[in-house]
Amino acid sequence: MEPFWKVKSLQQMSRPEWESLCDGCAKCCLHKLIDDDEQEDMVDTTEMADTEQLHFTSVACQYLNDKKCECTVYPERTVLVPSCVQLTQDNLDDVFYMPSSCAYRRLQEGRGLPSWHPLLNKGKKSKMHQAGMSVRNKVVFDNLVEEQQYEDFIVVWPLNDLD
Repeated sequence: MEPFWKVKSLQQMSRPEWESLCDGCAKCCLHKLIDDDEQEDMVDTTEMADTEQLHFTSVACQYLNDKKCECTVYPERTVLVPSCVQLTQDNLDDVFYMPSSCAYRRLQEGRGLPSWHPLLNKGKKSKMHQAGMSVRNKVVFDNLVEEQQYEDFIVVWPLNDLD
């Protein structure tokens, strides 16, 4: 029998199936900046125009457990951090800042799951961490960095993608 992610569209998936697609890399917990040639400074934002460029930082939400790559307040995350977006089938097209390695994005683009994804590895994240696809040991927390300093933490590793 084929796995659900090969036979169902993202829209057809049940909530448990949808949630299980998250590889747990925690790249979505990183602060992102938008670079606009028309503005002097980069800004932390939730919208992006065609003339702007997205930059990932190594600054992560203070509620991230950076060893397990899990949110420590997952059920309350959108209340405690109003800018935290809950990814759903309804807003996937609008969430432009998901990294290219994100399972949701990969499936939406017809690329399938990467070989290191936990669903292909008995639910374990070890291959993901070994492949360097998670934020493990790569972040500083936002409660320790002033927002004006985020620009000093711009990184390219969240854009890495394999297979």
